Amino acid sequence: MPALSPVTVLGLGPMGRAMVRTLIAAGHPVTVWNRTRRRADNVVSAGARLVATPSDAVAASDLVILSLTDYQAMWDVLDGATGALAGRTVVNLSSDTPDKTREAAAWAASHGASFVAGGVMVPEPMVGTELSYVYYSGDTEAFEAHRTTLARIGEPRFLGDDPGRAQLMYQAQLDVFLTTLSGFMHATALVGSAGITAEQFLPEVMRLFEAVPAMMAVDGVEKLGARIDSGEHPGEAGNAIMMGATADHIHATATSVGIDTSLPAAVRGHYRRVIDEGHGTESWTRIIEGMRGPRS
Repeated sequence: MPALSPVTVLGLGPMGRAMVRTLIAAGHPVTVWNRTRRRADNVVSAGARLVATPSDAVAASDLVILSLTDYQAMWDVLDGATGALAGRTVVNLSSDTPDKTREAAAWAASHGASFVAGGVMVPEPMVGTELSYVYYSGDTEAFEAHRTTLARIGEPRFLGDDPGRAQLMYQAQLDVFLTTLSGFMHATALVGSAGITAEQFLPEVMRLFEAVPAMMAVDGVEKLGARIDSGEHPGEAGNAIMMGATADHIHATATSVGIDTSLPAAVRGHYRRVIDEGHGTESWTRIIEGMRGPRS
């Protein structure tokens, strides 16, 4: 069996270590570097090779994967290693803004490197499992050259040559995730005002959460998405007036029991804008129009 291609991983936080262990288990030689060397102990014992400098790490492999705090950390780490970047593919799986991602792609190209951005959509214990998937965008040829290796981390979902697209998809899904977590905790605080414990409440609210896709659209979320894309917001079910009234009641309830109202106030504001603009009989999806910036 031919040897698998070597991989370099820079950044050994929990996600970086999970990727290294997954790649080693698949048979890839992995070279690592981390600013705090003791973080490498676990992966070195699993078979990774620790080197002294980022330059040494970059020089070890054609594929260089970054798992860092943000994109500034990439520049901080690689600023002294630019001489080793030419001809290599940098896959940055760190989190930041799409603009920073595009800036990084241009920076990598200026040093002769190909650049692919990515976002891992599972927590570190799920990396390398059948549940793991990763969004990528950027240099198409470079991505395809390393697709098989990257698939060890999770199912690759490539979004095109704009390096900002993967970052947008990543941040958008975390937007849903974090907002949902805040909703869970706000609702738990709400029922807690009447002595209902989190232990009692969370299993109950999960029943609602699991039904959300069907509640959003009886004909499926794909058709719902198509209507939103075409600017159609038919209000036969769940119109903005009805949803706005519910948002008013939630805000009033939170006020009456003395818990924080910032989240329900924001939600209420979305519906009030639609109603004030004369679109209250349209679907709740109309709130997206007030959230969007200028559309080209």
